[in-house]
Amino acid sequence: MPTLGMPDRPHIDNFRRQARALQRAARAGEPDALTRLDRQHPGAVPDDLQLSVAQLVVAREYGFASWPRLTQYLETVTEHGWDTRLGAAPTTDPAEEFCRLACLTYSREDGPERWAQARRLLAEHPDLTTTNIWAAAAAARPDDVGRLLAEQPRLVTERGGPFGWRPLYYLVYSRFDPDVPNERVLTVARQLLDAGADPNDGYLFDGLPSPFTLLTGVFGHGELGQSSQSCHPHWQELGRLLLDAGADPNDAQTLYNRMFAQDNSHLDLLFEYGLGTGDGGPWKTRISELSTPEKMLRIQLRWAVEHHQPARVRLLVEHGVDFCSPFEGDGPAWSPGDGRTPVELAQLNGDAEIADYLVAQGAPLPGPDPVHDLIAAAFRADRSTVDQVCAEHPDVVTEARRARPGLVVWAAAKTTVETVTLLAELGFDVNAFGRGDAPVEATWETALHHSAGEGNVELTRRLLDLGADPNLRDRRFNATPLDWARHFHRLETVALLEPVTAPE
Repeated sequence: MPTLGMPDRPHIDNFRRQARALQRAARAGEPDALTRLDRQHPGAVPDDLQLSVAQLVVAREYGFASWPRLTQYLETVTEHGWDTRLGAAPTTDPAEEFCRLACLTYSREDGPERWAQARRLLAEHPDLTTTNIWAAAAAARPDDVGRLLAEQPRLVTERGGPFGWRPLYYLVYSRFDPDVPNERVLTVARQLLDAGADPNDGYLFDGLPSPFTLLTGVFGHGELGQSSQSCHPHWQELGRLLLDAGADPNDAQTLYNRMFAQDNSHLDLLFEYGLGTGDGGPWKTRISELSTPEKMLRIQLRWAVEHHQPARVRLLVEHGVDFCSPFEGDGPAWSPGDGRTPVELAQLNGDAEIADYLVAQGAPLPGPDPVHDLIAAAFRADRSTVDQVCAEHPDVVTEARRARPGLVVWAAAKTTVETVTLLAELGFDVNAFGRGDAPVEATWETALHHSAGEGNVELTRRLLDLGADPNLRDRRFNATPLDWARHFHRLETVALLEPVTAPE
């Protein structure tokens, strides 16, 4: 199980230094080094630790089965890395600057205003695509692309432009014009594919493991939302073209980026081409630690169950995703292998609709669990059942608070004011730190941060009445709830919080 996150832009020399440092520390008997050895390689002899053993421990800490597997991954990063620093600064070259502004970059700079700048730049320099195939692809200009390929066929696989991408990548990540003609886009895509572009092309964002492929760019979306990270204007036709050309439908980054919204049209298309089947394609061959197609969909199922996406749950079940087995093994922070089944998760979130559907499809009912029963009843704001569980199990509230100290944050994100009030009455801390995006324990923000950022006046007022501290700062951005309200332009919660927040 990995205990360390992969650093941005990883290099083999850094890991070699880590292994040598571990070797020295273990031989010196340093407690932390001995703990690391015991966790990753029980039975290792610290007094005479060999460098190969230290390398194995370091590899395992980053989630790799061996040192050769880690070095193979780093070789893949060298060949397929995307260094986001390359496109972070403006350039004086109009073609390079157009590419930089036109494309989805998965940074906080993404959004309509940036793409509007690209349109203005192209209007000022209409000939910037005549000698630059990467700009010609981003602007979807088939005449320029065709002529440049005829002159220099090798350009189709050449990395260039501000991000060091190949031309087809600029086409599918381009967002400069929501009204770009469909035929222009598809013509350029066909020109590049016919000339030898790889439909499975992709890059590792700052060397991190999940590849951002051509399909990732076509389907768009992500953590910043649909307005800032929109899908390609012709995503369905362009996605189908790439899939027909051999793009593997098991695209983990696409599934992640699109999971936040209720829409399932991306899944409909990917299932048509075999999502959830096969060996994972060329990226799984390059990086064996990537999830299998089956596990990708299990992760999607967990998210859908926990975030009340009943249509997605039905779609996944209909396509054969395992909805009975408990979630076990490693997974992302929002999909842990905690041994719970999909039905348990639905019940725990008070989601009778999804739980009843899964049981009707054949999922077994879980056995009684007082803590889960208490939380599920609280999430339904079912006071009579809460009272009954407490009467039958006098220690259940203490156990629940110990198991889920940050529960109020998740409740603030997913339930009603009544549930938050009930949890506070049960003794759950309204000032506890937790996560509002997933039901896992992590000290990110408070319930008041979430309600302020969402602009939920009723909940914000109720949390203040319950004793929520408006001066607490979250652990990721060092911001108060008022800062969150201002950042998301929630004027009503700004007005509510300004009088009670201490001035800086």
